[in-house]
Amino acid sequence: MRAERHGYKMKRAINQSTLTTIFNVGSICALLFMLVLIIAYSDVSRQLEDANEDRVELTYNANRFMNGSAYLTNEVRAYAATGSKEHYDNYWNEVNNLKNRDIGVAAMQEIGITDNEQKMIDSMYSLSNELVPLEEQAMEQVQAGEQGAAVNYVYGEEYNRSISKINALKEEFLETLDTRTLQEVENLNRSSSMIQILMIVALVMVGTLQVISMWVIRRRILRPVIAVRDQMGEISQGNLSADFGWKSDTSEIGMLVASIHETKGELKKYITDIDNKLSEMAQGNMDLTIDSSYRGEFLPIQDALRQILDGLNDALSRIHQTARKVSDRSERMAVSAQTLSDGAVQQAAAVQELSAGIQDISGQVKRTSEDAENARKSAVETENQLGVCSQKMDELSSAIADISESSDQISGIIKTIEDIAFQTNILALNASVEAARVGAAGKGFAVVANEVQQLAAKSAESAKNITELIVNSVQLVRYGTSLSGETMTALTNVVSSSRQSAELVEHIADSAGQQAESLSQLTEGMENISAVVQSNANTAEESASSAQELRHHAERLQEAVRHFRLRR
Repeated sequence: MRAERHGYKMKRAINQSTLTTIFNVGSICALLFMLVLIIAYSDVSRQLEDANEDRVELTYNANRFMNGSAYLTNEVRAYAATGSKEHYDNYWNEVNNLKNRDIGVAAMQEIGITDNEQKMIDSMYSLSNELVPLEEQAMEQVQAGEQGAAVNYVYGEEYNRSISKINALKEEFLETLDTRTLQEVENLNRSSSMIQILMIVALVMVGTLQVISMWVIRRRILRPVIAVRDQMGEISQGNLSADFGWKSDTSEIGMLVASIHETKGELKKYITDIDNKLSEMAQGNMDLTIDSSYRGEFLPIQDALRQILDGLNDALSRIHQTARKVSDRSERMAVSAQTLSDGAVQQAAAVQELSAGIQDISGQVKRTSEDAENARKSAVETENQLGVCSQKMDELSSAIADISESSDQISGIIKTIEDIAFQTNILALNASVEAARVGAAGKGFAVVANEVQQLAAKSAESAKNITELIVNSVQLVRYGTSLSGETMTALTNVVSSSRQSAELVEHIADSAGQQAESLSQLTEGMENISAVVQSNANTAEESASSAQELRHHAERLQEAVRHFRLRR
């Protein structure tokens, strides 16, 4: 039993079903006994009715038998006294036709008489049969005219003695018959009274058992069931501390009470354990284990808590590692961005110098065009100046190459920033998912994840802007490279032409005009390059600032994650 598993033994008590069965079986037995008594009472009543009828019939037929004998005696005497033929006919009508004596005896025998009563009838029959020849003789004497002798005989002592014996037997027979039938009726009446008493006793027993059963049901079933109902109502409302004073025992209600106590204990244990775990988690302690043994439908809750703790530990650990990596990479990116910014500043200075040089060349070409007539005299000087221009153009080509290389380096750094922003965004999304799974306990962590996600978005947007600027710069650098190549070619031609200046003086004006136009375009291109380089410098400074800000956010993320105590 569950009570024994929990270390205590319940009080022994009879089961409510057994007790109810006992009372019901007792009531059924009493009802069956009462049914038997009703059947017996009906049978006794029928027997009593039959006995009364038999008594009446026996008395009637006994009187009929006796009246038949007395009728014969009266008719013989009346015939002897009067000589009337009517009395003679009545006598023989009784003997031969009416036969009241025989009919009465037959009826009594059919109803039922005792052997003693039959002997008494036989005695009366014998005495009566002895008188028949004498009565016939008396009637013959009347017919013979000896009426006086006949009267003397039928009123004589011998005849009276026989009649007295018959009358005595009649009285004895009637008394015996009446006594016997009365005794039978009285016995049946006593049996009927006894059965009525037993019926009353059985009815009282049924009523008593039912009253006791109702009292037991109300006390041992209804009251506990009502208490159990109220207690289950409290449990359904979440009140596990409601007072429940019923004690458990081995009866059905007692087992139900034990189940309620056990249910309340188990629910309190589960709620206390879950509350403690969630409180620890809310305080940042993730180094927890679910050690309590949950049962039944509570096993999924235990598995869910374990999965939440494992998921949070894993997610926070990965966030911690990723934040550390982001911090390291952002620091390196800040250094690289600072280097890029310094290089961009140097590039801007070089481009400014190159632009100034080109402006000088443009002025010289203009003067060359104006002094075309003096070209012969200044051919050597022009060749020297063109050598200087060639050297400057070499420096310009080298500077543009450096700008192109720096742009490629910036593109690689921007790619690194985009990768970091992408990884940070994925990390923030995972953190948001894990925070959503935790629920209310993960709200603070969700805020951190949102900040990281916004930072990743800003980093990605800045990287995108820088990439666009770098692409434009690369295009402009390529264009400048093309222009510098063309310029180098033109300068080479100028050097060659200066050597032949004597033969090509007539073409100096035209060439000088073309050189002026080319230098004007080159000047414009250099100005564009200068603007792009300046923009690159500004973008590099912004990238350095963004990298520094990203590093600060990564440090804040690490500080937020350090709030949680994770498993090793």
